Amino acid sequence: MNTTSVEKIIALSRDLRWQIGDEFHDNLAEGIYADASEIAMGSVSSDNSKKRFRLDAKIDKIVTSKAWGFPIMILILGVVLWITIIGANYPSSMLADLLLENFHPFLKGLAASIGMPWWLDGFLIDGVYLAVAWVIAVMLPPMAIFFPMFTLLEDFGYLPRVAFNLDYLFKKSGAHGKQALTMSMGFGCNAAGVVATRIIDSPRERLIAIITNNFSLCNGRWPTQILIATIFIGAVVPASISGLASLSAVISIAILGIFFMFVVSWALSKTVLKGEVSTFNLELPPYRPPRFWKTVYTSIIDRTLIVLWRAILFAAPAGAVIWLISNIYIGDLSIASWTITSLDGFGFLLGLNGVILLAYIVAIPANEIVIPTILMLTVMATGIAGGDGVGVMFELDSAGETATILKAGGWTLLTAVNLMLFSLLHNPCSTTIYTIYKETKSVKWTVFASVLPVIMGFVLTFLVAQIWRIVF
Repeated sequence: MNTTSVEKIIALSRDLRWQIGDEFHDNLAEGIYADASEIAMGSVSSDNSKKRFRLDAKIDKIVTSKAWGFPIMILILGVVLWITIIGANYPSSMLADLLLENFHPFLKGLAASIGMPWWLDGFLIDGVYLAVAWVIAVMLPPMAIFFPMFTLLEDFGYLPRVAFNLDYLFKKSGAHGKQALTMSMGFGCNAAGVVATRIIDSPRERLIAIITNNFSLCNGRWPTQILIATIFIGAVVPASISGLASLSAVISIAILGIFFMFVVSWALSKTVLKGEVSTFNLELPPYRPPRFWKTVYTSIIDRTLIVLWRAILFAAPAGAVIWLISNIYIGDLSIASWTITSLDGFGFLLGLNGVILLAYIVAIPANEIVIPTILMLTVMATGIAGGDGVGVMFELDSAGETATILKAGGWTLLTAVNLMLFSLLHNPCSTTIYTIYKETKSVKWTVFASVLPVIMGFVLTFLVAQIWRIVF
């Protein structure tokens, strides 16, 4: 820099001081020096920071490589989901015992002692309360495990590497690379995944991420997938590998959901949401130890409890509806029985049945109550022994007892396979639908995001059913 340039800068500084005042000038200068210092600190490193940088670079060379990046990513996601599912079994069982086995009979006894009418007893306790209890017992433990683990991976610095690995695929599908993060969040809860799309700046690409987040298999659908795979998929292979076969089937459904996410994202980007894919600079932060207790606290308060509360608000009326349609009669048939009979023909075309279709209609508020509702409706429709009364949702302790009831309802391997597919491809739960509307402020896109997966589910199960019947 020559003397003339320095003199010009000094003159400009004096002129700027005269125009904006000494105090503001000094603050501005301090800010510039602070930024310069930060840049210098990032450029000039000590021996310790060099070692950390080298270690980070070595780790990144593995976790972002073409050979190891995806296997490691799938392995980590699988471990997180396995810990979530296995770890949630015990607290879920404890909550179920407390809320269903102990507190429900207590409430029934209390209602009888005060002479509450049977219909009010059934409506409030067997309907509203049981639905809320099921949602709390099934939904709370997985979320309380998954969300903190997800946030710990984020704090550690791994999730930006996931976005880096998947950026190319999402870009090819016309979506944003950050959708990799919202997709991962959707495996815990689709409503939380929809909220997480706020990290995407482009309105078009954010809308694509919102619409396709339902293809991430949320924690409310994992129990259904695992139970059905265990009962039916595990039964067609030797006992020694039944567990592996069941697990492989569930993972295949999850991967199929990711495949549909890419396909639908590509289709939307070429049609109704046509546009150029935006580019973004993805900064890979240094690896750092997560703040464990702070992360756990904020995850439970900011994510788990908020999502759970919304689910409870929608589950309560669902329980009321389930009890009402089972106990209000039109002629000799209840509304539920009449609806099941009416839907059986359409269900047969899809490789399903009327019970499954009705269960998914009344369980829109919460996927967690699908299996209890299916069992209750199957017992009611077939007249076999089981359950605690008409309109009372229940779940059995063993997969064998559940299999007995489902097979009595006419279930086959085709029914099981197509239920797993339909569990993946059906409308979002009410909590997610409400969240989509809150985020988009659009009835049109909310309806579109809710109806699209249902249509896809109908088409896929219809095709599978027809091919299955031709082959077998």
